[in-house]
Amino acid sequence: MREHAPLQPWMFPDRIEAGCDEVGRGCLAGPVFAAAVILPPHFRCDALNDSKQLTGKMRRELRPLIERHALSYAVASCTPEEIDEMNILWASVAAMHKALAGLKILPDHILIDGNRFRPFREIPHTCVVKGDGKYMSIAAASVLAKSHRDEYMERLHREFPQYGWDHNKGYPTAAHRKAIRQYGITPHHRKSFQLTERQLKLEF
Repeated sequence: MREHAPLQPWMFPDRIEAGCDEVGRGCLAGPVFAAAVILPPHFRCDALNDSKQLTGKMRRELRPLIERHALSYAVASCTPEEIDEMNILWASVAAMHKALAGLKILPDHILIDGNRFRPFREIPHTCVVKGDGKYMSIAAASVLAKSHRDEYMERLHREFPQYGWDHNKGYPTAAHRKAIRQYGITPHHRKSFQLTERQLKLEF
């Protein structure tokens, strides 16, 4: 893992701030997961970073540390059916709302990874592009969302081993698309997504 700049502990030090992030937007199968995390004011962890920059082993080690030290945290998801019904963007926001609703402490301010969000209970929020690499609470949320979703997809893999979800976690790898062509789709696939490659040329 490459060196990264130290993450900021908060945007507004005088407020109870929740970081929020989602995982799984680009997948062909499985739910989209989101997490919300409120860290204590003096929390520091040099290893914490955007979950995509961490190995699976590092995420597994960080998860109990985050869960142990957080003032409050919650993880939630939206199903493939919800994704197909409302589209992946708003399903991701809905999952974040569910996670925020699961917090035992109501935050004064919400930090959102990305650039789109719908207000939650009239609590002020700030969208931060690539915020999971800038703020500790968002990075912590990304680690929880990613680790929980990976575990979920590994459980689904035991029921549908032909799709390789223990490795690809539902993302559109060549092997995953090939399995869809060979075996069809499952109830866990997102029917509104392009599940196989578009035909690039006519066969004669």
